[in-house]
Amino acid sequence: MMMQTEDARYLKRKVKGGNIDVHPTEKAIIVNYEVEATILGEMGNPMIGEKKECQKVIQLKSLNATTDISALAREILEKCKLIHPAKLPEVEQLLYYLQNRKEVTKIPSDKFEKKQPLRGLLDPAPDCMNDMSILDGELASINNIDEYVELLYEEVPSKIKASALLLQLTRNPDNLEELIQHNTVLGALTRVLREDWRKSVELSTNIMYIFFCFSSFAQFHHIIAHYKIGALSMTIAEHELVRHETWREDVEKRKLALQQEANQQTEKEFEKAQKKYQGLVKKQNQLLRVAFYLLLNLAEDPKVEAKMKNRGIVKILIKALEIRKNTDLLILVLSFLKKLSIFVENKDEMAKMNIIQLLVPYVPCESEDLMGLTLLLLLNLSFDTSLRQSMMNAGFLPRVANMLATPNETHKAIAMNLLYQLSLDDKARSMFSYTDCIPKLLEMVFTAPEGSVGIDLSALCINIATKKRNTQMICESQNRMALKYLVKRTFKYKDVLLIKMLRNMSDHAGPTKSMFVDFIGNFANAVKKEKNEDFVIECVGILANMNLPNIDFEQILQECKLIPFIQKVLKPDEAEDDLVLEAVILLGTVAIDGNCAAVLADSGIIQVLIDLLNAKQEDDELVLQIAYVFYQMIWHEETRNVIISKTQVPAYLIDLMHDRNTEIRKVCDNTLDMIMEYDEEWAKRIQMEKFRWHNSQWIEMVETQQHDEGIDDMYGDLPPYLHDDDLLLYEPNFDEDVLMENGGLKQEYIDAEELRNDIAARMIPAGYLQGYEPDQDPRFTIHDDGLDMDGYYPVQSYARPSSPDFVAYHNNY
Repeated sequence: MMMQTEDARYLKRKVKGGNIDVHPTEKAIIVNYEVEATILGEMGNPMIGEKKECQKVIQLKSLNATTDISALAREILEKCKLIHPAKLPEVEQLLYYLQNRKEVTKIPSDKFEKKQPLRGLLDPAPDCMNDMSILDGELASINNIDEYVELLYEEVPSKIKASALLLQLTRNPDNLEELIQHNTVLGALTRVLREDWRKSVELSTNIMYIFFCFSSFAQFHHIIAHYKIGALSMTIAEHELVRHETWREDVEKRKLALQQEANQQTEKEFEKAQKKYQGLVKKQNQLLRVAFYLLLNLAEDPKVEAKMKNRGIVKILIKALEIRKNTDLLILVLSFLKKLSIFVENKDEMAKMNIIQLLVPYVPCESEDLMGLTLLLLLNLSFDTSLRQSMMNAGFLPRVANMLATPNETHKAIAMNLLYQLSLDDKARSMFSYTDCIPKLLEMVFTAPEGSVGIDLSALCINIATKKRNTQMICESQNRMALKYLVKRTFKYKDVLLIKMLRNMSDHAGPTKSMFVDFIGNFANAVKKEKNEDFVIECVGILANMNLPNIDFEQILQECKLIPFIQKVLKPDEAEDDLVLEAVILLGTVAIDGNCAAVLADSGIIQVLIDLLNAKQEDDELVLQIAYVFYQMIWHEETRNVIISKTQVPAYLIDLMHDRNTEIRKVCDNTLDMIMEYDEEWAKRIQMEKFRWHNSQWIEMVETQQHDEGIDDMYGDLPPYLHDDDLLLYEPNFDEDVLMENGGLKQEYIDAEELRNDIAARMIPAGYLQGYEPDQDPRFTIHDDGLDMDGYYPVQSYARPSSPDFVAYHNNY
């Protein structure tokens, strides 16, 4: 029905604000808004209405590097009522971008180079977004989608224009839902990309960027997966890298031809090829950035990431890292590799492709973002032992150590973690002394806020202090005052981690250990006064390391009243196992002093150790240290008499002489040898036990043979073959008169010898005695100097096997 003119009475105009964006070519802000005009009737009812989308361009020609962004944003909001005051932060962000946007020859660099809030990576916008000549100055409209789709069925230039217009729309998140609801637009874009991506890099870049806009939101990932854009993107990226190799080889051939035959024509051809190559690489870099960014977004789904891995995404990224020098592209590649490196399969594949060597140029480098990502990737890879070794071989240790001086706190923290990972390897720790790392670490420790040195810094210092050369550098730093500062800070803040570092430093022999003597009273007093058990453990450990001859431990034990403390700690289930072990080690150290050993013996500490040995007999480390305490005490006459005559220590040592732990057996053997020298009764018992142990297999064979029914039937009741007082078996100096009669053996011994040979002949395999004289048994032969068993050395005094290894150990113990 036509509206009559006389019916119209009023015109209502309504303005609705829209999104704000920057101008693609000028220093200006574009404000989008919608105007709705409605004609009302006489009664106020709407009779006809119309909506129109409009734009307002706010020129900012005075904007420069010194402009106050906040003040300018407020001024814009005051003058332009189309912008809601709540959008002040958004306006400031756009102004900041315009202020820092780079200029190019034709037009300013595209507005899409700003960072995405969700990812922190540069927006991979194509250059065609800047080339407005493609669009003839046309701005895309959501109402013209059908026209753009129709252009996708035309020739390549029309397809490029259509894709650029659609890209304008997809860059506004508000349009994505409507584009999804359109029946044909995404399908048409997929078809064009699949069929024509080899024909035009610009076309491929535009279409992939459209799908990248959708990939920025997880709710659209299933749509991208439906069109299989991820697989197609990998195919395109892989093909482009191969194509780049062809271009590079062509340029190299022309360069070689120029070197061989330099003339105007070859020089012109080379310059032309070089220029074309650079232009193609620039376009290709944009395409690869869009492709990798799209794949990175899709890889948020672990299942999709696994599919990418199976299709060789790691190989593609490593190849791009190897041949590309564009900073923005490298940032994207390293971000992707960092994400993939947390899985073992990807890490192993990176190792096979020598990724460590490819990362060397980027630590350090001019780009802070690129360097930070490289450090993070190295940190992920450093959990592999072989890759840590590769980093050391590539020279990363001094490079990363220099990062400790950077003002960038984030990079400094990553470098600290990476250095800690490298310090896990024993060989790598020795290399720290050849860098500037140690002085920088000490400076960070001394300048740290109160009580907050930091776990990473402390852990690194603890590892470094395990090497003697590093400890020497620490002690010589700060005009040889570094140790004093460390001890002072440790006790001021009761820092458990720093005390661990000091303990490692005190473990090295030489001048550095002597420097701890000045602070030995601090550590001894802390053992009694401190409530933190971890701190006490380390203090006891430092005292235990002070095995120096010029220390009066007797005075320390008495003044600091450490003996009651040690007795209490050594009672079973009274303290933590770590503290108990350190207390026993401390006893082994102080027992070197004869006066201290006597004080310990008088205090009843020996019986406490025996009780502890019974309670903790399954703890090899504790048993070894207790045995070592007895070994030290046995050297002093006062404690030796107490141990031999008043305790059962020798009996326990005899039992431990056959322990499965080699070190325990060695300590017990040495201690028992000392006891045998000073006590004849124990010497006999020890000698007999050693004999039984060395001949246990033969004794078991004979005793088993005694119960053989066949022998009983054949020979009747026979006397036992082995008795404790059978001197023939273990005493070389037997009485010949007992065995000899009229120049020969007595008949009873001849019969016994025949019987013994008969038993041995039936028990030893045939051919075993071949090559021996009739009176020789290869397993048991009497010599002038003792007994020789198969697998054992000749027995010397006290039945100690004269193994060369044992002699060396005994001399150096």
